[in-house]
Amino acid sequence: MYLNKVFIMGNLTRDPELKALPTGTKVASISLATNRSWKDTSGAKKESVEYHNVVAFARQAEVIAQYCKKGSSLYIEGRIQTRSWDAQDGTKKYRTEIVLESFQFGPKGSGAASTGNPGVTSRSDAEAPQADAKADLDTIEYPEEEINLEDIPF
Repeated sequence: MYLNKVFIMGNLTRDPELKALPTGTKVASISLATNRSWKDTSGAKKESVEYHNVVAFARQAEVIAQYCKKGSSLYIEGRIQTRSWDAQDGTKKYRTEIVLESFQFGPKGSGAASTGNPGVTSRSDAEAPQADAKADLDTIEYPEEEINLEDIPF
């Protein structure tokens, strides 16, 4: 049995590019940066950055294009794929990329806690004044009184 599975958490290096295939299917192209820190043999701290090309299709592409921007944190799961095409100058071009299967939004850049769901705010966000009426509709209000376990019907 063979396995082609990728798990990456990183930051977008540019805004998502949303395009459509001739069939009408949406395609988002993003680039994620991941980093690694270590100490070399002399004890000096070293760091390296890797850049990953990612493509998402259909509804996932639309959601990423709508809610993500350069610097956004994203956790993705997918598979590695290399595609090839003939360039206009007659040379053969190759591109290795991650085909997105699932994703989760990472923490917001401001350091605030994120629920990972766009449009749903946490309790501290709900207490802050909201200028947007739609944001008020998306908040979750929890009852203040204690829940009696005997009132639950199952």
